[in-house]
Amino acid sequence: NMFNSREYEWSDVNVVIGGRIVTGIRSVKYKESKEKEVLYGKGNKPQGIQHGNYSYDGEVTILQSELQALETAAKAAGVSSILELSMEIVVSYVDPGKGGVISTDILRGAEFTESEKGLAQGAKFMEITLPFIFLKKSGI
Repeated sequence: NMFNSREYEWSDVNVVIGGRIVTGIRSVKYKESKEKEVLYGKGNKPQGIQHGNYSYDGEVTILQSELQALETAAKAAGVSSILELSMEIVVSYVDPGKGGVISTDILRGAEFTESEKGLAQGAKFMEITLPFIFLKKSGI
């Protein structure tokens, strides 16, 4: 039995936004942050680290057709813009080394913060990067 050390590949990742599988996705990234600050008192050496709030944000890069699908979903939900939608973003990774075991991150309460379109000379397709914030991450 050989050890399989193959790393995740893009083809191992599935993304669902608002309950819909996104086939026109080009990239996804997200992070968890916590405010931290070094605490100083007497002298010039740190005496501790103070902790603040957590924050969660990320971005997805999708094709124009996926943006149009999101805009259609927004209108169906009764809002005028995807910036008014609140949804779950689900990112699943098929583990290549564990016989296809899937690990999943659920980004709850996700909302897009910007929507910008653009196209450059010579481009064969339009990519749109949508930054988002979310409330918490759950794993399965």
